[in-house]
Amino acid sequence: MKTIDKIPTSKIQRASKLVQTGAKVGVNYLKYYGDKLTKTEEEAKSRLNENNAEDIYDGLKKLKGSALKVAQMLSMEKSILPQAYVEKFSLAQFSVPPLSAPLVIKTFKKYFGKLPNEIYDTFNSTSVNAASIGQVHLAEKDGKKLAVKIQYPGVADSISSDLAMVKPIAIQMFNIKGKDSDKYFKEVENKLIEETNYILEIAQSKEIVAACKHIPNLKFPEYYEDLSSERIITMDWMNGEHLSEFTAHNTNQEKANKIGQALWDFYMFQMHELKKVHADPHPGNFLISEKGELIALDFGCMKTIPEEFYVPYFELAQRESIDNAEIFNTKMYQLEILREDDSPEELEFFRSLFHEMLSLFTQPLQSETFDFSDPEFFGKITELGQKYSKSAELRKMNGNRGSKHFIYINRTFFGLYNLMFDLKAQDIKINNYKTL
Repeated sequence: MKTIDKIPTSKIQRASKLVQTGAKVGVNYLKYYGDKLTKTEEEAKSRLNENNAEDIYDGLKKLKGSALKVAQMLSMEKSILPQAYVEKFSLAQFSVPPLSAPLVIKTFKKYFGKLPNEIYDTFNSTSVNAASIGQVHLAEKDGKKLAVKIQYPGVADSISSDLAMVKPIAIQMFNIKGKDSDKYFKEVENKLIEETNYILEIAQSKEIVAACKHIPNLKFPEYYEDLSSERIITMDWMNGEHLSEFTAHNTNQEKANKIGQALWDFYMFQMHELKKVHADPHPGNFLISEKGELIALDFGCMKTIPEEFYVPYFELAQRESIDNAEIFNTKMYQLEILREDDSPEELEFFRSLFHEMLSLFTQPLQSETFDFSDPEFFGKITELGQKYSKSAELRKMNGNRGSKHFIYINRTFFGLYNLMFDLKAQDIKINNYKTL
């Protein structure tokens, strides 16, 4: 794979790169209008989506950092984005062009004052894995194989300006209006800033390992603070294949169920016992060992769940709350889904929308066991997402609603459901975490 010798770090450099990408998208729309003369609407739109996904991803992967992280987050919204975007943006999870060896060595000199071979017994300067914020190298020290994660230069310093550039796209995509919209972007900005703080990530990683190591069939690497800094993390090298690679070939249902139960227990224990959750559940953060164990990695994105959000959120997931109009209404206001300044039309529309959505989406949480391989359940989720993404009525409404905490908690559940479906996990005990 081609390596990158330089990443645009200044606001002007990064903005100009996005302008170039925007120009390519403009050309794609001209092609689309031409295609409509000779092709069906479906064929023309499909080609437009493929071309746009290709050009937008190519532009973002050169920027890396927050811009590419947004693409990674969007790739998890399988029920909202066209498939061309999901397929292309999902590459941001663990397959983007890595930094060149000279740039890697320069990073070590900056943060350790030493070359990699002065710190480790051996160090492979060729990356084995590259993602949106950092890349991983293989090293050895004192007979141990180590994974060394290096953050891309300039990522931490460009978060605010990157989000400012992406903000207009997000506002249009999710129909966000009103003066309170900044709280959502601030929530994303704060989380991204935390993700670039590798000292914080090590502390969070050690905290999660200590709290969750009792969960069966779940493994973690050990983290080495003396070999880490604010931009470099050293941990155990864990042997295994990415979850998405495993699901592509696995035919062993018993193994899929075992891994699925470990994954579900891991998330439910965090949600309900720790009230702090690994809010980045994409395949690149999980490996499957030869023994069929789940290996969890990368705890840079952790979301603390405040009590005032946790209580109404999970109360609203109960069937008796959904079926009781008065309770349902109360919880909707507590979670800021319904607003005091809503018009009667908005109140009726969003009550109906969220009642339909929650009636479907909370089904696993209301069961003793659940079959996450059920295509009908996930087909209904996709249909619902597509229904409202095309809704002309929704586009007229103010999409600025819901507590800021929804961003990462909903992202966590969407990501978890998708991983469970990819595994085709069956007979999952929903409340098993209580017995561990």
